[in-house]
Amino acid sequence: MKKSDFYYELPQELIAQSPATPRDSSRLLVYNRETNSTEHKIFSDLPNYLQKGDVLVINNTRVLPARIFGVKTDTGARIELLLHKRLNLKEWEVLARPIKRLKTGSEMAFSSSLSAKVLKIGDEGIANVRFEYDGVFESILSQIGEMPLPPYIKEKPTDSERYQTVYSKSEGSSAAPTAGLHFTPDLLNKIKSKGVEIVEVLLHVGLGTFRPVKTDDINEHKMHSEHFEITQSACDVINAAKKEGRRVIAVGTTSVRVLESASEICGKVSPMCGETDIFIYPSYEFKIVDALITNFHLPESTLLMLVSAFCGREKTLELYKTAVETRYRFFSFGDAMLIVGRSDDQKIEQKNEVTEK
Repeated sequence: MKKSDFYYELPQELIAQSPATPRDSSRLLVYNRETNSTEHKIFSDLPNYLQKGDVLVINNTRVLPARIFGVKTDTGARIELLLHKRLNLKEWEVLARPIKRLKTGSEMAFSSSLSAKVLKIGDEGIANVRFEYDGVFESILSQIGEMPLPPYIKEKPTDSERYQTVYSKSEGSSAAPTAGLHFTPDLLNKIKSKGVEIVEVLLHVGLGTFRPVKTDDINEHKMHSEHFEITQSACDVINAAKKEGRRVIAVGTTSVRVLESASEICGKVSPMCGETDIFIYPSYEFKIVDALITNFHLPESTLLMLVSAFCGREKTLELYKTAVETRYRFFSFGDAMLIVGRSDDQKIEQKNEVTEK
């Protein structure tokens, strides 16, 4: 497949510049794969599409104030770093701008208590740096760092928590798992009261998620790896649901990537802690995920390709066209889509299971 196979036209005014207030007042496009039907709802209607026994999988990562600004100590040239991946206690993989000003050994100062030295220059603006600091690194970041909002968002939210999910716990992401931004504590309680089990996994969102596809042939695109974790207790809940034919519903593409990275051919997940560079695009065969909650993604992005693998490329682009025509809001602070219903492959598998019994 070509990158251009995942292009669609989007008017600039549909790119959301601020989140909906309250969070669950955003719109929700509901598509049922089994009945091929579409509904237009509000995100607070989500419990109506969930049922007792469902397992809702959320990513509890928390966004770091990962964008920092400093100067080269020898020339005073301005440097911007976006922290991407922690390599050890003091070393990070970063996205540096402008990278042409840096070389191995370059030293930078970001505040009186934080400096860095370039250890390695990589491709596409990536560098490895070692930080030196007085105090607690995360505390220094909270004082001097900025939330790494995507470049298409021109308005900084007055409350940085609006770029965090209400269930965020583990700091380490360079971007928010945006499908989770629509949930409120009250909505989560309503979901639990229906008998839905909520399971937490972790994927620190980095360049692997939002790096653009630059190759025409998507098979040649290389995903950057991202840290993920799934516990034994989470696996037990998910595996029990799969065994009993109950639905596993992923909140966001990051949760999908965790579940599918930890999946086995037999349709079970195993506890893992490591790196994943899984790239999901048509015709990937999903082993764990039965339904998906996701935002509307950029044209030609790996996220749109993942949704297309789950829903079908032509149907996904058709739904996106509908969303444009009905004035949904797009991208990180935009509206959401819920995809339910068994795919044709799942229906065939279910029929075979019944026949075998």
